[in-house]
Amino acid sequence: MGDLDRILGVLSEARRRVFRIAYVLGPLFGAMLLFEIVPIRLRFAGLSIPFGYPWPSPFYNVTAQVFRAMVAWMLPPGVELLNVGVGDSILIQMEIGLLLTLILGMPWIVHEIGAFLMPALRRNERQLLRQVGLPATVLFAVGTSLGLFLITPFTFLLLFRYVAAMGLAPVLGVQDFVTFALLYSLAFGIVFELPVFVYTLTRLGLVRASAWKKHWRGAVIGSLLFGMVITPDNSGITMLMVATPMIALYLGGAWFAGRWERSSVRPGRGPSPAGVG
Repeated sequence: MGDLDRILGVLSEARRRVFRIAYVLGPLFGAMLLFEIVPIRLRFAGLSIPFGYPWPSPFYNVTAQVFRAMVAWMLPPGVELLNVGVGDSILIQMEIGLLLTLILGMPWIVHEIGAFLMPALRRNERQLLRQVGLPATVLFAVGTSLGLFLITPFTFLLLFRYVAAMGLAPVLGVQDFVTFALLYSLAFGIVFELPVFVYTLTRLGLVRASAWKKHWRGAVIGSLLFGMVITPDNSGITMLMVATPMIALYLGGAWFAGRWERSSVRPGRGPSPAGVG
């Protein structure tokens, strides 16, 4: 009966944390769909400071503003977007709103998940999570930003040059555009987490640093498969643009893992982590 009580206690705590996350993310998601940001400029001490305030607007809302900014930033001039399905415009607003909600609410999500896991972690595991938390957040932000502001616009430019070379009309479905842009940008954020993942597993003693170097061929194949799955087009170009930095980041993580393992070896003793070799 004691084990059952513990299981029920864990499930009850997990439910409480999920509700606490929903209480924050739900209103935030609703605000994305019901309000627009009206830009204004505030003048202070001779300076013009850009600012914005929310205003009710269920149609031209925050997600529509972000969508228009994505179109202006990512697509080459002359490309025409088509609303192929009847509800495409609603679906893309919800997709963008969900993404913005997850990004803005991520600190609260991480806080709640950490508060749920902390009692079950050992002291060294808690210390490791605190050490890798900031690098993981920074790497995800850097990867997503590179994908959103650099790699994705370049990819669209490259692909539509092939369209122009074939003499075809530069037309794109709005649902395909948003899906590609969001998945492709998020893929780079996930890829940039790879060094932290490799380093953390070695620090926890689950995988030896030598194993990462030994299985680099499998990492190359896995990177290509990930690039193939995460990119919705069939050109192969986007797959390589995801897989190439992924392989480099994997090797970088393996190098940092090996460096830590060598520094943790005491004279006359083997490495402290005992994992897969």
